[in-house]
Order: sequence, then C-alpha cells, then structure tokens
Amino acid sequence: MTSLASPRRATFTGTAQAPTFLRTLHSELLKLTTLRSTWWSLAIAAVLSIGIAFLFVTNADGGSPVFGVLISAQFTMLVAGILGAIAITGEYATGMIRSTLTATPRRTQVALAKGLAITLVVGAATAITSLISLAVTAPLSSTAIAWETPSEAAFPLLLGVAAIVAYALIGMGFGLVIRNGAGAIAATVGVLFVAPVAFSLLQLGGPSLQWIADLREYLPVSAGTELTAIPTGDILVPALTLVGWVVVLMGAGTVLLQRRDA
Repeated sequence: MTSLASPRRATFTGTAQAPTFLRTLHSELLKLTTLRSTWWSLAIAAVLSIGIAFLFVTNADGGSPVFGVLISAQFTMLVAGILGAIAITGEYATGMIRSTLTATPRRTQVALAKGLAITLVVGAATAITSLISLAVTAPLSSTAIAWETPSEAAFPLLLGVAAIVAYALIGMGFGLVIRNGAGAIAATVGVLFVAPVAFSLLQLGGPSLQWIADLREYLPVSAGTELTAIPTGDILVPALTLVGWVVVLMGAGTVLLQRRDA
C-alpha cells in the first residue's frame, strides 16, 4: 500500500506546484492594479503623453505624430520609474511584504512576478496611450504616418514601449535595493533625470572631459533616446545598455531580497 500511495502523492504535489508562479503573478497583478497610486501614475503619464504629442504636432511645421509620441517619453519616463519604485517600497512601508513572502517563500519568484506584473501593466498602458496619441494627432499633422516603412513608425513605437518598461523596472530595481520610498524615488529621478543634465554640464569643460560625454551615452535615457531614433538605426548598443541597467538593478535587488529580513 505504501509503495503504491507514495508515487500518487508525489505526482499530486508536482501538479499542485506547477502553477505556483502563475498564482504569484496573478496576486501581484491584483495588488498592482488595485492601488490608486498605479492608476494615478498611469493617468498622469497618459495626459502628459497625449498633451505633449498634441502640442508638438500643432506647433511644429509638419510635426510627425510618431515623433510626438516618442518625444513625450522624456517626461513620462519619470512617472514610469517612480511607479516601479513605489510598487515595491509601498509594501515595505505598510508591512505587506511580510505577508507576500509568507505566502510565497521563494523570494526569487516574488521578484520575478513583481517585475513581470510591472512589465505587463506599464507596457499595456503605454501601448494604449501611444495609439490614442496617434489617433488624436494624426488628423492634425501634415505628415502622414509611414506605416509601410517599419523603421519610421512601427519599430520606433514598439521600442518606445520597451524603453518605458525598462525605466519602470529600473525604478523597481532601486526599490528592491533601497526598500525606502523616498530613497528609491530619489535614486530613480537621479539616474533618469539629474544624471543626464549633470553630464551635459560637465561636458562643457572642453576636450579634457570628453570621456564624460562618452559615458553619458550609457545612461538609461540616452540609450532610450537612441533606441527610438527615427529612422531606427543601430539598436544593439542602446538595447544592451537598457537591458544591462535592468538586469543589474533587478538582479541586485533580488539577491538582497533573499538575504535580508523583510
């Protein structure tokens, strides 16, 4: 009896554990989408994106609707990064992180589920907002959208969505590492906004500081701008730069999540 029952218990346990990550992902999506801060952030990002695209197209002579969508990312990137940061630091502030880790002891799985939840929510919201922006601005522009040329329309728009998702994951990475809302937001704003400005000012120092200008290209925003350039050119280096920032910060945050007490 024992020899027959044991395999059945093992099979049942394996089957029960198979959808664990999906359940964790569902839980993280539920938490993220039921927070008012998430919807406020997405709403602000949408208003900024559509408003800036509208202003660009209506005030620029022959302004491209696609470029109008992409240029708005210079502002919405901060919203995405802050959303990523507060998505994790909010749980530390309320103590909910203890319940999360009790329900899912595999902390790497928690970090991956949180990252994927942010990716899905921010990616979907950015894609929808981009389409709305195009629908609003295309009739107002004298420049037609070149859908027949992917490097001038479809590819930059898709890469723009990917860049915004990367900014959100960078914010989440800082949230996992710092675990404090104010600190994570400060670090995110510092990397996405302050650092490019500081590098530009230091670049005025002349040829002796040219190496600083070269380093500036490896900042997330510089990589995102180059990634979405129209027409789409060499995307390998900027893509690897953004992926590198995400992997390093999320990886470091995941390791610290495993090693530190909640």
